[in-house]
Amino acid sequence: MLSGLSALAAGLLLLRWMPALPPVWWLTVQLILGFLLLTGRTWRLGLFLIGLGWACLSAQWALDDRLDPELDGQVRWLEGRVVGLPASAGGVIRFELEDLAARRGPLPTRLRLSWRDGPPILAGERWRLAVRLKQPQGLVNPATFDYEAWLLARRIGATGSVKAGERLQPATGFAAWRDGLRQRLLQVEAHGRAGGLAALVLGDGSGLQERDWRLLQDTGTTHLMVISGQHITLFAGVLYGLVAALARFGFWPRRLPWLPCACALAFAGGLGYGMLAGFDVPVRRACVMIAVVLLWRLRFRHLGFFLPLLVALCAVSLAEPLVVLQPGFWLSFGAVGLLILTFAGRLGAWRWWWTWWRAQWVMGLGLMPLLLALALPISLSGPLANLLAVPWVSLVVLPLGLLGTLSLPVPLVGETLLWLGGGALELLFQVLDWAAARLPAWIPAQVPPWAWLLGALGTLLVIAPAGLPLRALGLALLLPMLFPPLERPSPGQAEVRVLDVGQGLAVLVRTREHALLYDAGPRQGDFDIGARVVVPVLRGLGVTRLDLMLISHAHADHAGGALAVSQGLAVDRVISGESDSLPGALGAAPCAAGDAWTWDGVKFLIWHRPWTGDSNESSCVLAVEANGERILLSGDLGSRGEAAWIASGQPLAARWLVAGHHGSRTSTSGFFLRAVAPQKVLISRGHQNAFGHPHPLVVSRVRALPAEIHDTALEGALLVRLGAHGEVEKERENSVFWREK
Repeated sequence: MLSGLSALAAGLLLLRWMPALPPVWWLTVQLILGFLLLTGRTWRLGLFLIGLGWACLSAQWALDDRLDPELDGQVRWLEGRVVGLPASAGGVIRFELEDLAARRGPLPTRLRLSWRDGPPILAGERWRLAVRLKQPQGLVNPATFDYEAWLLARRIGATGSVKAGERLQPATGFAAWRDGLRQRLLQVEAHGRAGGLAALVLGDGSGLQERDWRLLQDTGTTHLMVISGQHITLFAGVLYGLVAALARFGFWPRRLPWLPCACALAFAGGLGYGMLAGFDVPVRRACVMIAVVLLWRLRFRHLGFFLPLLVALCAVSLAEPLVVLQPGFWLSFGAVGLLILTFAGRLGAWRWWWTWWRAQWVMGLGLMPLLLALALPISLSGPLANLLAVPWVSLVVLPLGLLGTLSLPVPLVGETLLWLGGGALELLFQVLDWAAARLPAWIPAQVPPWAWLLGALGTLLVIAPAGLPLRALGLALLLPMLFPPLERPSPGQAEVRVLDVGQGLAVLVRTREHALLYDAGPRQGDFDIGARVVVPVLRGLGVTRLDLMLISHAHADHAGGALAVSQGLAVDRVISGESDSLPGALGAAPCAAGDAWTWDGVKFLIWHRPWTGDSNESSCVLAVEANGERILLSGDLGSRGEAAWIASGQPLAARWLVAGHHGSRTSTSGFFLRAVAPQKVLISRGHQNAFGHPHPLVVSRVRALPAEIHDTALEGALLVRLGAHGEVEKERENSVFWREK
């Protein structure tokens, strides 16, 4: 049985690494062949083919349900029902729409929409909306969060921004009741932690601030503030333990068998809690795991500990194959597997405090390879933080939150319990803040496959029972994973990486021993690309220190992420064309025309036009030359500034040019292009941006040279190996099936 389930699971999980999906006709043949093989000795191969075929077919259906490219960027009137709990932050309401109807053309089954300064929206309402539709596309950079995979895993076929709308039907049903309960919770005085209580009770994290999420990430406690298997398992375990305790002390009716009743009550309680939390994919996964474990406890304990884990994994993956694209899937099953591996074969009893401590350090070390593979930060304070946080949330905060919510109809009782729960949660956050200030999350460099495999093997050896031979060898095997060899440019060459930061600019220039960041990406409200993209990408590439951060000018799409970069990395020096307009904490100095230097055989030259009263024209620009190959970074410099740059007499002929102002028609003028004569023009801009960049006039100018255009919105982050005289490397070329065109 275990071998068959393992074969089925392998087929289902393989979807995560598919570079492309086979044609539907082939998948149909594969499924038929798989069922035929079940009758012979190759039945395990049959299960593998069935698992892989079903997963690929389900993924293809989700891809087919995405927005037609012809509708990308168009505004359409449509009707739909709001599902889930809408979230509001920074004046923007985000929500999902299903049960769609439109007069012209088919639409995907589910949309994810945003509405700036829109009216209040409640779950269960039906709206008629004018929506500017977009294909489900996200920023594509090395070793960062994959928004497109997240959208596909939720089967969201398009995103969009609402331009206008009218409410057709008020909220009704369970969704409306749940949203009303959330509003009631958020109004409770709970020491400023009503949003955290709503996250624990309803699985709605919209009430938590950006700083809260960063704090939870730094301390490895994010799992405590969202409805996870831990919360539902705890609630089910309390109900099971209550019946077991009554039976043990003789208070349970003898005519009723206590074990089936305990299992039934625990499952019903977990399912009810899951419904209250919205029954999203992670909640459904937790409920399936509880059901399997309870069934194993009732009838199949003799088959071993790993059987329920494998059955639950197969059941969850069969029900929703795209769950393998979600990091939570791997972390939850990985955590349970580690605990089983650690405690299933132990000899003798351990003291409770040692059991609890061992569980924490095993989780902290054992999940490290998974976190590295998923490009997630690793919390160094996680084991210690969870040692306190898990029992505090599980035994104090969560019971007070649930009891307070259930008691809200009783005057003063519910509010008092929630006030106590909020106070307990605030106390926990103060402790976590102290821990995070001393040990923030570690974003490691990307690890080569061979180093990862050695590290994973070393991890298993370290957490293995003490009597296992060669256990100490695990520590040595961990070293290549923790301190991986870094790829560095050759002397005399440079890596120029134009990051995909949406409607903004951030360019990393690396030589053999030095690193420079030209602009730091945009920031809009709490959404800081510097913190979310630039810092993780640089750390993933092994960059922990910047010799220079050059901010072209003070506009938010270029300088917005600078403060986050200076806080996330060591920055030796900051200069800018508008140093006086940047935050004082950066300590920026003005850039000077003609400033030049050489790093590892690579030449750098700055030009800056004297103050003009125009921010764009004040851009500090940079030329980088390696082995006779040059690239120009022109910020938002306009045509007047370009003319002044030409008149300065600096050498401008370059093979590579980063187009000014994201391809605006006010930059990258014809006379400037003729002076530079680039062969390749790189454009950093946002997909379907509101400014219409790149302007068709600029595109026609570039093609008339002729020169090639490379666009971050279409190709993701762009890498130029300056001095190697090669071609541009595009991040979207690292093929995965959900980015198929």
